[in-house]
Amino acid sequence: MLSAARGLVAAKATRRSFLTATGTAAALALTGTLPGVGASGPRTGTDNRPLFTLGVASGDPLPDGVVIWTRLAPGPLEPFGGMDDRAVPVEWQVAEDEGFRRIVRRGTAHARPEYAHSVHVDVRGLKPWRHYFYRFRVGGQLSPVGRTRTAPAPSDQPEVTLAVASCQAFYDGFYTAYADVARRDHDVVLFLGDYIYEVGVGPTAGVREQPVPADFAGEIFTLDEYRARYALHKTDPDLQAAHAASTWIVTLDDHEVEGNWADAVSEDGLPEAEFLVRRANGFRAYWEHMPLRLNQQPDGPTIRLHRHLRYGATADLSVLDTRQFRDDQSGDGGWMPPNAETQDPARTITGADQERWLLDTLGRSTSRWNVVAQQVAMAQLDRRTGPDLELPMDTWNGYAASRERVLTGIRDRGVGNLVVLTGDLHRSVASDLRVNFADPASPVVGSEFVTTSISSGKDGVDADATGRALLAENPHVKYQNVQRGYLSCRLDRDRWTSEFRIVDRVTTPGGTPSTRATLVVENGRPGIQA
Repeated sequence: MLSAARGLVAAKATRRSFLTATGTAAALALTGTLPGVGASGPRTGTDNRPLFTLGVASGDPLPDGVVIWTRLAPGPLEPFGGMDDRAVPVEWQVAEDEGFRRIVRRGTAHARPEYAHSVHVDVRGLKPWRHYFYRFRVGGQLSPVGRTRTAPAPSDQPEVTLAVASCQAFYDGFYTAYADVARRDHDVVLFLGDYIYEVGVGPTAGVREQPVPADFAGEIFTLDEYRARYALHKTDPDLQAAHAASTWIVTLDDHEVEGNWADAVSEDGLPEAEFLVRRANGFRAYWEHMPLRLNQQPDGPTIRLHRHLRYGATADLSVLDTRQFRDDQSGDGGWMPPNAETQDPARTITGADQERWLLDTLGRSTSRWNVVAQQVAMAQLDRRTGPDLELPMDTWNGYAASRERVLTGIRDRGVGNLVVLTGDLHRSVASDLRVNFADPASPVVGSEFVTTSISSGKDGVDADATGRALLAENPHVKYQNVQRGYLSCRLDRDRWTSEFRIVDRVTTPGGTPSTRATLVVENGRPGIQA
């Protein structure tokens, strides 16, 4: 976290940069009123550079549809991605085969400068639970081919495979885990936050030792800077491969805007009005670079990310937003004992409307597995030896009443087979969820699997002091690891199987992935089994 003095400097920098030429363009882009938007070809200079440098992606599958995405960026780290201020027609195709001999849907979208020349196509009229292939074309240039899969029909109950990932600091390591995600043929990837980091990446992009423009050395505030940071991350070939291999369902956490922000409260100390401008910039760039539907584009500093998706009768998926509506973190959001503030029943991590929506959605579910995809740890995580507690305040641990209301509501509604999927911690943790964590005899109402980071935290270790304390002090915690990787899950009628996939190193290329642990939740039997 930044000091107060650094926050004041950041505030001045925000005001200054927002009023530059590019800052003015950012402000106009927020209202969608950039001038000079007309159908034309891209400005790529005389070198005819490739346009699809950021790959392709798909997301938010329905039984009859899916979103497909790309962005034109001949100079991905250049201002405006190397494009001029004119709209570009982009042809798209969806086929049943990778050779595109059986094309089932096609059309033309426009990559517009006010959306950073990104394209979001909501393809409908597809068949349930089918693999499809998609691509884009501008002139003589073809994009890479992506593969996606629609959701099952509401009454179908197929086996589903999913990967869970979070926290991919570009400067901390290579995205080796994503190569494994792509190879293992998942039906869907859940990304749970910290797709980018707002802090500077340094002149050599940290451990990657690759040169980046000087503008990347500092923290980001303007829309142009957020866009460039997404472009940098998306140049990674393993991330592109994982996007192209599976459909993604995404939500954000804090670093897509600023570390440890909460609602309209800036951790950097920006005045509220200035922070909301920054938040608007972060949200806009996030939507531009994610495979989200057109109706999810942000309205200034607000974006609708909590939503419900269904995988037939196999799984109901509730995606949460635990940033935009939370009360501010207690203290600095770090580890500390619980206090009157963290126990305050008026405090919330979801906001009252989202909490009510979540419980209503879970209460109506008729699927075998009830899945909540969200950002920060829900289980109580005490790392202090002895009877006193020391908890991470940036998680549900800092909002004890909010957690109790949700878990009690789940219990009272008779919601079965609850699995919560979480990111943020930069460590793998598996826990049983109880209404009363102080009582080991309290009934288990669900299970939580926290995925470690893709790269944030560098190589990591198998166990550290905090991890050993979590296992010793929390009877409901069944597993922990502090290496990099992701979570690979398989859901069928009888059980939920979670494989904790780790990589032996990320600070140099070529790390080796392996399964560190496999844990199971059996249908109708709450709690994690080895």
